[in-house]
Amino acid sequence: MNVIHPAVHPVEAPPATGAANDAMPRGRMKDIQGMPGTTGGLVLRFSQFAFALLALCVMATTGDFPSVTAFCYLVAAVSLQSLWSLTLAILDVYAILVKRRFRNPRVVSLFAIGDWITSTLTFAAACASAGITVLIGNDMNDCAVNHCTRFETATAMAFMSWFAVSPSFILNFWSLASK
Repeated sequence: MNVIHPAVHPVEAPPATGAANDAMPRGRMKDIQGMPGTTGGLVLRFSQFAFALLALCVMATTGDFPSVTAFCYLVAAVSLQSLWSLTLAILDVYAILVKRRFRNPRVVSLFAIGDWITSTLTFAAACASAGITVLIGNDMNDCAVNHCTRFETATAMAFMSWFAVSPSFILNFWSLASK
């Protein structure tokens, strides 16, 4: 006697109808070099750290920087910038090694807010220090007594650090806004 066994064949699910079909699927944003967790982001973080550390070292080797408030502010701002950039560079190295990207909106918003705060502080300190170096060098003609070239070098390095942190902030903010 022949017994017929029914066969089970995979069947595709019917297409969704109604409101579920009207919603557009959200795609992920492409990784742009310079965003957190990319090699471009690591290069930006390293350059931020290097320029801030150079500004800090040049200003710290000048013995009379504590006598001017703007220079003390520059030292504090680039110290914060170097710590922030080093921390995020370490996170970028970790993300690259495990081949993951930072896509969590809370983490990206933390990066954007941190970049915004540190870039604002660094820019303000560099502008204040530039004003003091112009005052000392051009208006008072006291470069023979003071370390004008060191002050100018530290100020230039602070501006370079700010130039390097600006793309990081813009890309983090853009990544956050596109979610």
